[in-house]
Amino acid sequence: MSDAYDSPWKEMIERYFPDFLAFFFPDAHRGIDWTRGWESQDQELQKIMRDADLGKRIADKLIKVWRLDGEKLYVFIHIEVQGNYDASFAERMFVYHYRLYDRHRCPVVSLAVLGDDSSWWRPDKFGYELWGCRVDLSFPTVKLRDLEWAKLEASDNPFAVVAMAHLKTGVTRHDPDGRLQWKLYLARRLYQGGYERQDVLDLLWFIDWLLALPPELDSRFNQEIERFEAETRMRYVTTWERKGIEKGIQKGIQQGEASLLRRQLKRRFDSLPAWADQRLEQAGRRELETWADRVLEARTLEEIFA
Repeated sequence: MSDAYDSPWKEMIERYFPDFLAFFFPDAHRGIDWTRGWESQDQELQKIMRDADLGKRIADKLIKVWRLDGEKLYVFIHIEVQGNYDASFAERMFVYHYRLYDRHRCPVVSLAVLGDDSSWWRPDKFGYELWGCRVDLSFPTVKLRDLEWAKLEASDNPFAVVAMAHLKTGVTRHDPDGRLQWKLYLARRLYQGGYERQDVLDLLWFIDWLLALPPELDSRFNQEIERFEAETRMRYVTTWERKGIEKGIQKGIQQGEASLLRRQLKRRFDSLPAWADQRLEQAGRRELETWADRVLEARTLEEIFA
């Protein structure tokens, strides 16, 4: 059972950015002039990343907002959603921060959400000092495992549901039956939580992606939801919409596999020609798995794609 976090987190931050800040970083939320809106700057962030490849990036967002005092402010949201210790994380936050400042000469706010399982890993600063010269970056960090479950259940913020789904994804990684029960619990909460229909669809999409189930349990989940809808007369998700959600999940997983294989090939062969990149874009999931199995043993790119 694989758990792919990248795309769903990015999508939820894109759709519910004010709620994201209000839930995880209320000080930042209070300092923004929301009447002026906000702008996604992901293409700008990609330029920074190309020159500062410092390890695995799970979900990165760059948003431009305006402060209440009218000044322009870039908010760099770096979301780390992984279960393993990453020694380069704090350094990466530092590098992205100063590169953004160097390009734009305006304040940059670096924020981090950690979704790993460890109790001790809590990076929130990077710096060094030598011969009287000192460089420091401190950044706010939220650890998902520190959040109180009772407070998550009491909150009507969409990211309370996001956090609960993420936390239960980790603890049920090897317990499909337990995952089914938690997935049903979270889905029922959406129906009973007073959310708008589109919010229910968005959050169900997120839950469905993270708490992926084997086919037989997935069928049981759909049956239980249909029965629940019939009993409560809450028809939020039609059969066709469920199929659309499932197709979206499969497409996202496939895109994630292609992205991972692309990074592996670049690391192995230094660069990736256009023809190889095109093959990755057009490949199905079975082809991607076959090529991934050949990465370590193949001597050339042609052998991998043969």
